[in-house]
Amino acid sequence: MLNSIGGTAHRLARETSASEIAEAAMVLPLVFMMLLAVFWFGQAFSIYSALTHAARLGARAAVAPVCSTCAAGADPTDNAFNAVQTALQAANLDPNKLQQPAPRPGLCQYPSAVTSCPGGAAVACDRRQTKICVQGISHSGGGGGGTLDQDYVQLSSASSAVGGAGVYGVSVSFVYPYKFWLPGTSLNKQQILLRAQAQMRAEAQ
Repeated sequence: MLNSIGGTAHRLARETSASEIAEAAMVLPLVFMMLLAVFWFGQAFSIYSALTHAARLGARAAVAPVCSTCAAGADPTDNAFNAVQTALQAANLDPNKLQQPAPRPGLCQYPSAVTSCPGGAAVACDRRQTKICVQGISHSGGGGGGTLDQDYVQLSSASSAVGGAGVYGVSVSFVYPYKFWLPGTSLNKQQILLRAQAQMRAEAQ
């Protein structure tokens, strides 16, 4: 029985042609590259989902009313960054890699005098944070971040009329660097910036 199995294996090995070996040598690297691409693009999608979730939590923290009985220093912009930072750390991402998006989202201040913000008319990011862009919260003046102003941004307009009432609130956005590793391709070690943005409506108090 064992001699029969050994003879069959020996015969199959002799019958394998050089062309089949060459074909396998050509196909296997392509399969390997496809598996690598699936892995790295899957990683990018997973990180993008975590970033979007973090931006949503940041916007929710920023739009919440400031607690008058909380410890001194509680601030909507700081709350937004802390929420984003906690969410990224939970996803094993480094909050120190966060950057403000360029260009920033084109949102108008509320109430808006126009239905859109062309060019440089978009509301600036709050200067209290440099790693994320918080629009709808601003600090003016100097010293420790300045005076807090909750000047919300227009999220959508209820009508096309100029100055029409609409939905207003806060926007939080940022970008996060991601690098592919695909040897032999143009994407190898190329860095892209994954962008996340979330808007949260302010409720009447």
